[in-house]
Amino acid sequence: MSLTTKFINGELDAEDYVAKTFEQIKRREDQIHAFITLREQEKVAREVKDKAKRGGKLAGILIAIKDNISTIGIRTTCGSRMLENYIPPYNATVIEKLLKEGAVIIGKTNMDEFAMGSTTETSYFGLTRNPWNTERTPGGSSGGSAASISAGYVSLALGSDTGGSIRAPASFNGVYGLKPSYGTVSRFGLIAYANSLEQIGPLASNVERLSLLFSIIAGDDSRDSTTINYYAGEVKEIPIKGVRIGLLKNIMDSSEPEVSSITRKVVDKLASEGAIVEETNLGDVELALPAYYIIAMSEASSNLARFDGVRYGYSEHGDGNWKETFSKNRGEGFGLEVKRRIMLGSFILSAGYYDQYYVKALRARNLIKKNMDSLFSKYDILVSPTMPVLPPKIGEVIDDPIKMYAIDLNTVLANLSAIPAISLPAGFSNGLPVGMQIMGRYLSDTFLIGISSFIEKLTGLRDLVA
Repeated sequence: MSLTTKFINGELDAEDYVAKTFEQIKRREDQIHAFITLREQEKVAREVKDKAKRGGKLAGILIAIKDNISTIGIRTTCGSRMLENYIPPYNATVIEKLLKEGAVIIGKTNMDEFAMGSTTETSYFGLTRNPWNTERTPGGSSGGSAASISAGYVSLALGSDTGGSIRAPASFNGVYGLKPSYGTVSRFGLIAYANSLEQIGPLASNVERLSLLFSIIAGDDSRDSTTINYYAGEVKEIPIKGVRIGLLKNIMDSSEPEVSSITRKVVDKLASEGAIVEETNLGDVELALPAYYIIAMSEASSNLARFDGVRYGYSEHGDGNWKETFSKNRGEGFGLEVKRRIMLGSFILSAGYYDQYYVKALRARNLIKKNMDSLFSKYDILVSPTMPVLPPKIGEVIDDPIKMYAIDLNTVLANLSAIPAISLPAGFSNGLPVGMQIMGRYLSDTFLIGISSFIEKLTGLRDLVA
């Protein structure tokens, strides 16, 4: 039983809840490194005690926050030297909503620098290790958030998902992660990577907590013009009988056999419970990765232009002319992967190449969305492995960008199509968690959560701690 559950059930008071949580962190954090910034235990204990008395949906419950979501008075680094000492003067909208419901932030979690990576190895503050096997990565870019749950520190966390950055670590850590429909959760206060693709979303140890967290952070925000008034209230379990499932065969075939076989076993169980399962193929799937990375890198190039070390950020070189200052600050403030993506994005958007690459990528994105919509006219949900591989070993893909980009194939589809997608634990292979991804129509977020609740009960995989 998790510490959060014991606290909610009254088996632990506020002081014991915080003390035991910090004991767990002290025992494992030197090896796992889930946090970049961990708040002082005494301050956290006071807040938990106070908020537990006040009440709210998350009265006194500890939550971990990815370090690219602005938190007033708490350092927010994006895993980068560029923002090593940046303390935001405001809270992101999602943080305001969580605090209003009584949540207590325990710390800011490690991440790939500016959310650019799939393994949480590009962080300036050092890599995060997978609690299930510390020789393996926890996935990325929200690896610290997922690891903080699977290591038993917390039961709730926030991440951001640009091309799978919530679902990849959810899969590799045996936790639940939701990439919401685009516009259902405010991005105000999220330090931008690729605006048209990314979305803040919840990670949790079980579906009930995932649903609760989503219901709190979802909804319209006047400070984010892309948001819609989406209500995500209490979600009930949805029986699988009669639900039409499209099993994405070409995605299954491109995944490692031990991963696809575990997904197929869960789907077979769903069929035995009355689901209508058919194998199907997504057309033009080979366009997904190049379209995604061209769009993401282009938007990153534009978004990260503001970090010049003059207005804010890493600023060790203030002498000389502006060009030299700008170049040195960015050259030393950004890591290799971030610089790689900025340079590629700038090249793609340059005169003579914009139409050749960026415009074609937008057309490919539209084509993939149409193909997804066509499948959703036949099926209620689409199922595939979340990730095509088991958690890579530390160092296995970080030095091979193409190999690292390729493991995002299964997840970028939802971001390109703006639809919701959930990763949920499906089983284990060689002691490592395997996640199954379910995708639904635009704004079917609560439907997916209800289906996930049924699947969770069927598999019995919940509240897993390494």
